[in-house]
Amino acid sequence: MTHHDTDGRDVARRRFLAATGALGVAGLAGCAGESEDTDETTTSSIGQIGSGRAGRDAPGGTSIAEMPDLAGELTVYSGRGEFLVGELVEYIDEQYDDFSLTVRYAGSTDLVNQIVNEGDGSPADVFYSVNAGALGALADAGRTRSLPTSLTDLVRGEFHTDQWIGTSGRARTVPYNTETLDESDVPADVMAFPTEFDGDLGWAPSYGSCQAFVTAMRLIEGEDATREWVESVVDGGITAYADEFAACQAVADGEIDAAFANHYYIQRVLDGSPDASIAAAFTRGDAGAMFNVAGAAVVDTAADATLAENFVRHLLSAEAQDYFARTTFEYPLIPDVEPIGDLPTIDELDVPDVDLAALSDLEPTIDLMRDAGAEV
Repeated sequence: MTHHDTDGRDVARRRFLAATGALGVAGLAGCAGESEDTDETTTSSIGQIGSGRAGRDAPGGTSIAEMPDLAGELTVYSGRGEFLVGELVEYIDEQYDDFSLTVRYAGSTDLVNQIVNEGDGSPADVFYSVNAGALGALADAGRTRSLPTSLTDLVRGEFHTDQWIGTSGRARTVPYNTETLDESDVPADVMAFPTEFDGDLGWAPSYGSCQAFVTAMRLIEGEDATREWVESVVDGGITAYADEFAACQAVADGEIDAAFANHYYIQRVLDGSPDASIAAAFTRGDAGAMFNVAGAAVVDTAADATLAENFVRHLLSAEAQDYFARTTFEYPLIPDVEPIGDLPTIDELDVPDVDLAALSDLEPTIDLMRDAGAEV
């Protein structure tokens, strides 16, 4: 039974529709990242969580039915919001009669601090984070257990350490208004904004994803170049929004011409309005092309480390990875599940070589942004 713990209170369990059953799996043709219908079909018992997306076939990968059973009590501290992952967590819990799951939802940074402050008495077994930075911070505090290679080998090397593993990903993009711009109008170098971009820009400087983006810029370009960039976009009149969905909606509405945001906010705008005037452009090899992950770690206080590891393994099941693609519009991290939308594959992205865990170093970034005039 899943318990949702908010501010120390258990609230009633909510049940969600889980659409399961045998679905056809269409064979994949052409280059990776393109989903094409073929005449080759196989039968799969892998179900989809929730109502699904029209035309979405059953996912590849390893189904929950093929994973070790979950039995016992487990407490997950989740920095991912219940509105995003609650349905998935419920679905996993409901597969096992002898499994009792308690989930505590809060901000990832707050939960890292809580685990550290709770010390050896922490009830947390698994930490589920919205970003790699918080996972790295918990590992740096010595509060995580090493994961077995049988688990970490499920994803690419850049998306795990021996202390944590990514479960879904997001790419930085430049959403642009398709009524006013062509993709060729968007610079392929993020450092060229705004001097080489003729248009109105937007961002969400108080938003964690934006601050991680500027942190990546600090790591790649250095403090001085980053401060100059922030000063330049602020002096150029960039519009600040509360979050990156709002910035993307402003692009689609024609309030601004382009913005800096994670890719899935574009997909969420298009999900609500398929004809919206918005598309994604990608810079190359710089902070504007960062690829970050949500992920999980087993806390050093875990009462049953094997159970905790197997729960994390379930987040990389075919059903879970398909859920991330269809529901949160993230990049799945196992190779057999395709993302939603007209997106390049991970291999086609020109991602900079940055230690994702280093993105947790936000305090110098916030100080820099404030000094440069950003509304943080």
